[in-house]
Amino acid sequence: MMVIRPICASDYPALYQMAVESGHGFTSLPVNEELLMRKISRSETSFAKVTNTPGDEGYLFVLEDTSTGQVCGTSALEAAVGLDDAFYHYHLGKVVHSSRSLGVYKTVDILTLCNDYTGVSELCTLFLRPPFRQKHNGRLLSKMRFLFLAEFAERFSDKVIAELRGVSDAQGNSPFWQWLQEHFFSVDFPTADYLTGIGQKVFIAELMPKYPIYVSLLSKAAQQVIGKVHEQTRPALALLESEGFSCRGYVDIFDAGPTVEARTSHIRTIRESKRLKVQIGQVAAGTEPYLISNTSLSSFRASWAELSPAAHGEQITISPALATVLQVSAGDWVRISKI
Repeated sequence: MMVIRPICASDYPALYQMAVESGHGFTSLPVNEELLMRKISRSETSFAKVTNTPGDEGYLFVLEDTSTGQVCGTSALEAAVGLDDAFYHYHLGKVVHSSRSLGVYKTVDILTLCNDYTGVSELCTLFLRPPFRQKHNGRLLSKMRFLFLAEFAERFSDKVIAELRGVSDAQGNSPFWQWLQEHFFSVDFPTADYLTGIGQKVFIAELMPKYPIYVSLLSKAAQQVIGKVHEQTRPALALLESEGFSCRGYVDIFDAGPTVEARTSHIRTIRESKRLKVQIGQVAAGTEPYLISNTSLSSFRASWAELSPAAHGEQITISPALATVLQVSAGDWVRISKI
């Protein structure tokens, strides 16, 4: 059975291996021992912290195969971004050049550097190892965060974003960054991406153009990837869109990948989730796949299972095996939502 749980110090070797496997463009998992250990420590502190407002907390989860103990993937939630380090985006907007006397009216796309998402919560660090990209594992790893958000809403903002990887080739070269590098930087994309991942963002403020960039002045290759996702990221985008996320014109400053957003209360899985009381026994026939989590913070557990919740009432029957995985007993509460 697959289970989601908070990361712990002993998961470091698996997290490091996933950082290596994730490749270029995965800013939140840089191949850096000190930073990864710091991420684990920060997550442990966040799960133990008593708070009812979003702050500088980061919750890092792992997906574990309970039959082998192997860590298969990871995902995370940031309570509020940009409170300590500036959180940059480009916003794709428009300006109008017009002259009534000459009969000229022209709309031009521009990219403006901004910090508009400061203080919002973020879905991040989603990576599932290739051998485990099957059944409902990917959906569990991504969508269980919505059950966590629903259960501990006071710890998060009323808006949630997700930055999606933009277009780059197998060597990590981004057409968008190549244009920026040529005109403003002397740092290649993998290096800039890595520096951001380890928290060294000062160069952005120092070297990034401060004035709006006219999109028409970019290379054709750079223009074509603005707001586009990496081939491997399309399933993640489709999943988020099905949950109610949409792009409001904000893109990554390095690869121009889109950032999508949603009001927390409008996210489908959160909106449709239910809190039910556990009964342990034989699950009825005619079941459907559901996400299910306990309601504990520090001992949070989530999984997916074939369940048959009643249309009305506040109880649900789960198997003894699932109860063990979720660390719940009869009479405890769980949260469920269709997968």
